[in-house]
Amino acid sequence: MKAYSTKEIRNVVLLGASKSGKTTLSEAMLFEGKVIDRRGSIEDKNTVSDYNELEKINQRSIYATPLYAEYKNVKFNLIDAPGSEDFIGGAYAGFKVCESGILVVNAQQGVEVGTEGALRRVEEKKLPLVIAVNQLDADKADWELTQNSLKEALGGKIINIQFPVGTGASFDGFIDILKMKYYHFKDANGTREELDIPAQFADEAAEAQQALIEKAAEFDDELMEKFFDQGTLSEEEVKKGLEAGILAGEVYPVFCTSGKKDIGVKRLMDFIIDTAPAPSCKEDGPASLFIYKNNVEQHLGEVSYFKVMSGTVNAGVDFEDTATGNKERFSAIYAVAGQKKDSVSSLCAGDFGCVVKLKNGKSGITLAVPGSNISYEKVQYPAPKYRCAIKAKVQQDEQKLGDALKKIAGEDPTIIVEYSKELRQTILSGNGEQHINIVKWILNNDYKLDIELFAPKVPYRETITKVACAQYRHKKQSGGAGQFGEVHLLVCPAEGELNTKFVINGKETQLNVKTQDITELEWGGKLEFYNCVVGGAIDLGFMPAILKGIKERMVEGPLTGSYARDIRVFVYDGKMHPVDSKEIAFIIAGRNAFKEAFRNAGPKILEPIYNVEVMTPSEYQGAVMSDLQNRRGILGDMGADKGFAILKARVPLAELYRYSTALSSLTAGSATFTMEFTDYQPVPGDVQTKLLAEYAAAEQEED
Repeated sequence: MKAYSTKEIRNVVLLGASKSGKTTLSEAMLFEGKVIDRRGSIEDKNTVSDYNELEKINQRSIYATPLYAEYKNVKFNLIDAPGSEDFIGGAYAGFKVCESGILVVNAQQGVEVGTEGALRRVEEKKLPLVIAVNQLDADKADWELTQNSLKEALGGKIINIQFPVGTGASFDGFIDILKMKYYHFKDANGTREELDIPAQFADEAAEAQQALIEKAAEFDDELMEKFFDQGTLSEEEVKKGLEAGILAGEVYPVFCTSGKKDIGVKRLMDFIIDTAPAPSCKEDGPASLFIYKNNVEQHLGEVSYFKVMSGTVNAGVDFEDTATGNKERFSAIYAVAGQKKDSVSSLCAGDFGCVVKLKNGKSGITLAVPGSNISYEKVQYPAPKYRCAIKAKVQQDEQKLGDALKKIAGEDPTIIVEYSKELRQTILSGNGEQHINIVKWILNNDYKLDIELFAPKVPYRETITKVACAQYRHKKQSGGAGQFGEVHLLVCPAEGELNTKFVINGKETQLNVKTQDITELEWGGKLEFYNCVVGGAIDLGFMPAILKGIKERMVEGPLTGSYARDIRVFVYDGKMHPVDSKEIAFIIAGRNAFKEAFRNAGPKILEPIYNVEVMTPSEYQGAVMSDLQNRRGILGDMGADKGFAILKARVPLAELYRYSTALSSLTAGSATFTMEFTDYQPVPGDVQTKLLAEYAAAEQEED
């Protein structure tokens, strides 16, 4: 392979809904780029992109696969990103390292929810984009339907570069409006002939050409002036205008393709060479790179995939992890096309490659020449939407399970594994149930571990709603020195202005604060602690022990063992012994006095509430709304966006287990959603009664 300069590189992420044909299109691009001499198929399980065993079994992309093709003295670096929302992390990595994208749209379906999701991310990231309407050779291909759905989604931003001559079995070519030629394909291997436009398509082509020229002129003042003067533009001028519009995110050119028959692929690649941006990386300066993906491959070990961000990366050179200072040796570097790894001596700024067996080549790491202090921002992945608890069926396998999960999460940053001390569970989070099931398959088959997945406990909180007093005396005699401590305290909700006048033992009492300690709790909320003891009933030195006892009790609330929060505690009296009073005695007295007062202060269980936003085709709106209400959701704003209904609701986390699966079932897989924690709110009375009964039964079972 020749060494490509930065200007000779195009980095392109392939986006689109599942089954739109991204992998098949990439196969044709690799064929045209001479990386392969025979195109594989999803059905035959022999594509370059979907080479992982899981992908072959599922016949779909699960991982983002780096590919390359050499075409007309340009190196195309491609990332074939999965279309499913469950595996969306690959698309985010692609956005990070690619300067442009191809949105693949299934001609049988038009714009789908997966397409709409990709478009939202494209607009958010301001990624220059071209659209490939694929599968025009399929029996149910519908060009008009696809055109209408694209116009509804993107309005006047879309502009046709081509339109097909026939669809379905008769699709064997297209009219290219930019070239004003008819491209006819004679076989399924991309063999084409360039012909004059047939008479029956002449008027349609002329009308489309005029629209294309007008669109191109919008983004360049000189072109606009020439268009007004002469009424037309040359092909090169049209490309110049379109390039400006594409870079501005105001134009999405539309192409006709069949990845399966290699129709239209060369013209698509030609256009990307002419209009898509080359990397903006600096060719000079110190060498640096960003690792955007890593995984473990059989016979190779750990493979780290990177983009050269500046300078030139050479084999046999040492690099430094700029965050830790750790050194990494690049003994060899490779250009990548799926499993195919071609050794190269160097890679220029903007190029993609991989290296094997780094000591810590995890995704998100910046490596640079020592002393350069270069650092690049990590990929920002979306928050997970599915969480479950996980444990090994055999207790002795728990350590193996922990090690395996750490490796899996290292390869897939959208898998999050955490041990919750509060819940005493290992929580596994991902983008959906399919995503989690892939983890389960890997654990079963690659690590030979039997595991259980089940609903996680909910991180409830406990608080109080009223004022209550309690006292507790801890007295212990054990032959030698005894233990003695007595604490009288009052609790109330930590809300509003500080009030120190209360009725204690039937008498109105004004408490005078001597010292105070306000703690912002790590699990949210606060504890306010006020020392109001008069007359030396308890030495000031014992106050930290009382506070410690209260905090210990708040870690395991009296109602359900959940964290307690938002409470004011006033210690107003007590007793001590000149010999037997010790710190431990006041820890115990404080803890038990707090527990008793808490139970008498209108205790309330709080539950985490999430803001949920659902995007669904309008025909499923009623079903989705009804389901949210059945989940105790409170519906909020509703809207519409490009043919889809947008529903917002506040929903308890306890009701969201497996929601992604339920939503998919309700909407035939056509809806998507996001969820974000917002706050804690009291549970309804019937729910609290149920939770208290469940906790009591669990405690009894443990006893």
